[in-house]
Amino acid sequence: MSIRLYDTSSRQIRDFVPQRPGHVSIYLCGATVQAAPHIGHIRSGLNFDIMRRWFAHRGHEVTFVRNVTDIDDKIIVKAEEQGRPWWAIGYANERAFTAAYDALGCLPPTYEPRATGHVPEMIEMMQALIDGGHAYAADGNVYFDVHSYDGYLQLSNQELDNLLQPEGEGETGKRDPRDFAMWKSAKPGEPSWETPWGRGRPGWHLECSAMAHKYLGSSFDLHGGGVDLVFPHHENEIAQSKAYGDEFARYWAHNAWVTMSGEKMSKSLGNSVLVSEMVKHWRPIVLRYYLGSPHYRSTIEYSEESLREAEVAFGRIEGFVQRAAELVGEVAPAAEIPAAFAEAMDDDFAVPQALAVVHTTVRQGNAAMGEDDKEATARAFADVRAMLGILGLDPLDARWQSTAEAAGRGGELREAVDSLVRLVLDQRQAARERKDYATADAIRDELKQAGLVIEDTPSGPRWELGGGGQ
Repeated sequence: MSIRLYDTSSRQIRDFVPQRPGHVSIYLCGATVQAAPHIGHIRSGLNFDIMRRWFAHRGHEVTFVRNVTDIDDKIIVKAEEQGRPWWAIGYANERAFTAAYDALGCLPPTYEPRATGHVPEMIEMMQALIDGGHAYAADGNVYFDVHSYDGYLQLSNQELDNLLQPEGEGETGKRDPRDFAMWKSAKPGEPSWETPWGRGRPGWHLECSAMAHKYLGSSFDLHGGGVDLVFPHHENEIAQSKAYGDEFARYWAHNAWVTMSGEKMSKSLGNSVLVSEMVKHWRPIVLRYYLGSPHYRSTIEYSEESLREAEVAFGRIEGFVQRAAELVGEVAPAAEIPAAFAEAMDDDFAVPQALAVVHTTVRQGNAAMGEDDKEATARAFADVRAMLGILGLDPLDARWQSTAEAAGRGGELREAVDSLVRLVLDQRQAARERKDYATADAIRDELKQAGLVIEDTPSGPRWELGGGGQ
């Protein structure tokens, strides 16, 4: 069965056919590094990480490009506010994004180009567009003439006559207010580069067109990003690139927002939840489960309650994996994953349905353990680990040990809780040994009231959140 994908440009589910058999090329709009990332930023990288893993599982070699926008109006403003160089702001936050991607188990991109490293390519593209009548210089700026490209606004399905595109600061000399800036003339004290049209800096949209062309060529398979980028960013990328002569992206995919109280999570609204803070209180693998388990096109309404529910749900999976590993050993994952899981992932990366298969297999494995059926337990264990590996959620993967250490207090908090619970369990065990079963049962019930479930195993009692032994 082929992979099917909801293509934003056609607004329908399409069979995904890569232009080169056995190879998938992806360009993902990455971070604008004016501040540290919140979980809404990282959701995009995580969703496309899951897509990338599934393409690889289906036998494709994947070239994955995720850019860094390290020059931008917002970065310049932050530099002025903080009295720091613009490049220092960008570099510090770029490192914060990398740490966040790593903490949540995202594979590193094949290439991660910075915008400021590709000014020559941008100048070359602008010159070609000016020569072709698609762009023009005015007052040191370079603008794209939106009337020169007939397909403008097809991605966002808008009408040019109805388009309201406010003029940016310093964007003087436009022939039409809807024309957009590819290059901005420099103000005194701002970072700038020399061009045939005077010193200035890149416009946001031009950066991605130039970098996609350099690393993936004139045509590539999939362009992704958050749904808020459809217009103007992706619409303007298409206009520039196709007017330049590129076929550009053959498919478009967009992930939905993480919201709080119905609003998009953003720094400007003051409702951000920074990844660096979240991992101090929540295990990174739980955050990955929380952000990755909804369908990528579904909005996530953030709340601590929903995060706790995700922790409990993942705890059921993790509890089975740990118990089964003790029983049968850490056997290699099965070569074939369950057909229902594959069917779900092939259908527009339907992770919720795929996770339903995981949970069903966990229940079957727990039942097999309850019946002392070691062979059936081993089969379920192998299947679960194979599916979790594709989703980047295998708790036995060494990657999660390193990310827990990197997360600092996130791992330390779990260890502290474990130590306290172990102390209580030792008291319960002592009560059982002296045949004081009433006290032992009372301790167990108190732990249950606190949201913990205790299971007695041949190797001693174990605990988990919210009833892991389903």
